[in-house]
Amino acid sequence: MNRELSMEFVRVTEAAAMACGHSVGRGDKNGADQLAVDAMRKMFDTVNISGTVVIGEGEMDEAPMLYIGEKVGCGGPEVDIAVDPVEGTNLVAKGQPGAIAVIAIAPRGCLLHAPDMYMDKIAVGPRARGCIDIEAPIKENLERVAKALERGVKDLTVVVLDRERHQGVIEDIRRAGARIQLITDGDVNPVVNAGIEGTGVHMYVGKGGAPEGVLAAAAIKCLGGDFQGKLAPENDEQVARCLKMGIGDINRVLKLEDLVKGDDCMFTSTAITDCNLLNGLSYFGNGVRTHTISMRYLTGTVRFIDAVHTFDRNNIEIKL
Repeated sequence: MNRELSMEFVRVTEAAAMACGHSVGRGDKNGADQLAVDAMRKMFDTVNISGTVVIGEGEMDEAPMLYIGEKVGCGGPEVDIAVDPVEGTNLVAKGQPGAIAVIAIAPRGCLLHAPDMYMDKIAVGPRARGCIDIEAPIKENLERVAKALERGVKDLTVVVLDRERHQGVIEDIRRAGARIQLITDGDVNPVVNAGIEGTGVHMYVGKGGAPEGVLAAAAIKCLGGDFQGKLAPENDEQVARCLKMGIGDINRVLKLEDLVKGDDCMFTSTAITDCNLLNGLSYFGNGVRTHTISMRYLTGTVRFIDAVHTFDRNNIEIKL
């Protein structure tokens, strides 16, 4: 993939974030999502790629655009695209922090076509790479990560979605002595936090959406961290869906190379509301300020892009 594409992908997530920005706190999560989907799809038409959506808004008969299998772009290298125009629709609706517009891109055939179901996940940053085992007890994982980070288990902070299904792992983490940061929605953003030192997050664990797992894995790969996942189908229909999408061994531990293959991938997210690493949308008289993180695995580059978008070219007034 051409390095120039990274900035084009920034424009894609910026467009999605800005399109739904005025929906923050208005209680309409579906409306916010649709605004972001429309803007993201339109912006993809300007990017020089021949892209195929492998993780999107649903099947063709479920979503009018950005559906799985849809072709996007105006011609160029063949790439797989994973999108979530609004990761954290409830957060947008409630005006809460942590909502982002996010995409991951890799050469054709390199992103796992993850079915829409749950996935058990565990993620850490670069210093703890190689220390995690999703099939081991959480206490053992905490001890390994603490050793790698040269700190005690009591000094670790683990992010977990606040769900009843996680009650057991929450109790085990606290019993081991680590701190827990409970979140209400959106698990891509906290995985990114786990991959960057200084955020105060050292590990992410728990069961969330499998499609979001691929997006998170792309970010962690770019950051040099580690990620493991296991699909968690809940019925025979979901098992059949896995088989249909080419996942033969449902119980296999999916490592980074299974989720994001090859030596090149890009990850981009723009904050809609405030996040640990990114500032949410900030509006002024005739414009808006956006904050985006853009990463590329091949070069090891992580960029933070602070941009001011002026709506009225005849009356430019930039405010910081």
